Amino acid sequence: MLHYLKFANYFLSTMAGVTAILFAQHWILLGFAIFVVFYVLGDAFFGEDLSQPELNNKALLNIMLYASVPTTMLLLAVSLWLVTPYDWAIMQWLSATSAYDFIAAKEATNAFEIGVALVFCGLMLSGVATVVGHELIHRIGNKKAVTTGRWLLAISFDASFSIEHVFNHHVHVATEKDPVTAKRGTSVYAQVPLAIIRTSMAAWQIEKKRLTRKKQSIFSFHNQYITGWLMSVAWLSLATVLGGWQGLLFVTGVGIAAKVILEIVNYMEHYGLVRHPREPVRPRHSWNNNRRISCWAMFNLPRHSHHHAKGAVPFEKLEAMPDAPIMIGGYISTMLLVLIPPLWFSLMRPKLQHWDKTMANEKELEIIAQQAQDAVERKEKRLALIKSLHPMRFIQIMLAMMKNPIKGNNR
Repeated sequence: MLHYLKFANYFLSTMAGVTAILFAQHWILLGFAIFVVFYVLGDAFFGEDLSQPELNNKALLNIMLYASVPTTMLLLAVSLWLVTPYDWAIMQWLSATSAYDFIAAKEATNAFEIGVALVFCGLMLSGVATVVGHELIHRIGNKKAVTTGRWLLAISFDASFSIEHVFNHHVHVATEKDPVTAKRGTSVYAQVPLAIIRTSMAAWQIEKKRLTRKKQSIFSFHNQYITGWLMSVAWLSLATVLGGWQGLLFVTGVGIAAKVILEIVNYMEHYGLVRHPREPVRPRHSWNNNRRISCWAMFNLPRHSHHHAKGAVPFEKLEAMPDAPIMIGGYISTMLLVLIPPLWFSLMRPKLQHWDKTMANEKELEIIAQQAQDAVERKEKRLALIKSLHPMRFIQIMLAMMKNPIKGNNR
């Protein structure tokens, strides 16, 4: 039973986070700090989970997955309560019947605490909605699962993830055609906006081709890219009804934060790895992580190498793959590292060198060499451009123009 219940730890930590948001003020800061420290230190001190138990109780596993829906609803409700100008009757009752004045606490919450709450809620949403949504959209033969996953992902404006991730990312991972595989030397700040744009474009093109093949209208409800955005509009409409324009802005911010966190995770799961497009995906083509707390919190998503080698395998059957390339640390700690590019690059350089030496084949080494050469050429072009824009060069150009003015027609 422990191997089932271990996946409930994220729901417990989310409930603790929701409580901190509900109590508002400094409790938000304290809750956020405890949340981050728990996952960073938990991964650091509790080691790896290499177990491969047979979990055959599908009903219990599904209950744990679909429990993300009411948990997400509660998270959004508390988020709206924090910023809404309205005093909900249930909160008036709770304040009147308890020793804590929730209404006064909300009114005393300052802008900084609300900003931290936005990031905190985005982080929790990415775990309870994005992670579960990712698992469900892979069950392409189960309409209920895919639809539920899309609704969960729509909160972070990413219902089209069900299109691009399954039919593009998993096909082209670690190649030039994959929008979320960052090349070596690319910072997370450069990669995230590009990934968001390119994955969206890829999803549209995939749907366009599918509907054209089926001879259905592209601009219709048959288009899952369009219906995905309508799902997001529905969530924002509900937020507006319950929380006013303040609720709309806050939920929008939380959704954007969750989407950015997803792309940061994509970045650290695939950074710097390459694959020849004609060769099959192997466990070595993505960074793996068997840290106990991360795996338990994310329904084994950190066992990413097996997930990419066999994308249809459900989370409970993902194997540890200890021989796959291993990520620097747990998921939260690695997310913090990528936010400091010089530190991230220095830590990843020896790991990539080890991958090149022990895992890459000749074709992949050729791709790496070509990428390195392209990077040098791009750097030289940037330096040449900067040099051409130097103030002294500008003055030289202006003086040359004064000596040799352009002669126009006299009218």
